Amino acid sequence: MAIRVLVVDDSSFFRRRVSEILNRDPLLTVVDTAANGQEAVEKARLLRPDVITMDIEMPVMDGISAVRAIMKATPTPVLMFSSLTHDGARATLDALDAGAMDFLPKRFEDIARSKEEAILLLQQRVKAISRRRAVAAPVSRSSTIGAASAAARVRPTLASTPAGRGFAAATPVVAEPVVERRSLPRRSGKHYQLLAIGTSTGGPVALQKVLTRLPANFPHPIVLIQHMPGTFTSAFAARLDGLCQIRVKEAEDGDQLRPGHAYLAPGGKQMLFEGRAGNARLRVIDGNDKVNYKPCVDITFASAAKTYGGNVLAVVLTGMGADGREGARLLKEQGASIWAQDEESCVVYGMPQAVAKAGIATESLPLSLIGDAINNEIGG
Repeated sequence: MAIRVLVVDDSSFFRRRVSEILNRDPLLTVVDTAANGQEAVEKARLLRPDVITMDIEMPVMDGISAVRAIMKATPTPVLMFSSLTHDGARATLDALDAGAMDFLPKRFEDIARSKEEAILLLQQRVKAISRRRAVAAPVSRSSTIGAASAAARVRPTLASTPAGRGFAAATPVVAEPVVERRSLPRRSGKHYQLLAIGTSTGGPVALQKVLTRLPANFPHPIVLIQHMPGTFTSAFAARLDGLCQIRVKEAEDGDQLRPGHAYLAPGGKQMLFEGRAGNARLRVIDGNDKVNYKPCVDITFASAAKTYGGNVLAVVLTGMGADGREGARLLKEQGASIWAQDEESCVVYGMPQAVAKAGIATESLPLSLIGDAINNEIGG
């Protein structure tokens, strides 16, 4: 049975273009279009599509307001179209906070090297998010930021969090089959020097949920690799910094890694390590144009394996494809701990599935537990 799609945009040309692309796939069918957010809300209620593609700037009702209304009345997976500007990045992040599952640049040539590649990517994204059940956003972004700002005045420490209990000496780790959890895993007793997190589709919301659980005195540096355009990562890092107790910044070449600080790989670049563990710096480079992802989880994980050896906790969150699997394999060979997000809580169970199926991950955790599990594992 074909996936039913509602296409929403105030441009008749773009509505027609997107509809033609989606209808080229026999597994997709466009059931209707809408020219503004209000029409989208009404047609979502009447037609109950499987997926909605949504523009941001529209008359009558904008796309962000429409997403909020749809998630409240008839929760449906939404793919946002965005401009690759700083304002477009902020609006897209607002839409993700409102409940949208994923986004793509409105200029298809910005996301692919050829027309056919762009067409395939759009079709794949729509099919991927159609498999997940949408849920209403629990709180608005303004209330979330307000709560985070209030919490920032307290800035809890690791010892004051439910999972934090100081630090322990390293002990040998015995490899185990991947275990799906509904409670915190038992602490391994390993020694760590770095937390590394890789993600793609669904990652902005997932990272927010994980990182807001970490305390201000988190004992190690954190690196974040999120598939995202270069114009988006600065705005995303700033948003996370405003919500989290740890500090978050877009990584820059030469950054000295500091405990309690998270470094987000810039879009369009690759992030590597240089120097020795405990005194390492980041290298941010253009990298090879033949690499599919910029930033690439595999590349950063592989560099972490060289610099930090087995003293890494690597977490692979929701995302399409298999980026992170080979880098996680290299880390695992050095003795690092590898965790994956579980299928039920992923927007797209691609990247975590790849590490789990390859036998690389030892834990499969729901998103709601990952932040506390990190505190438990690293805080001891």
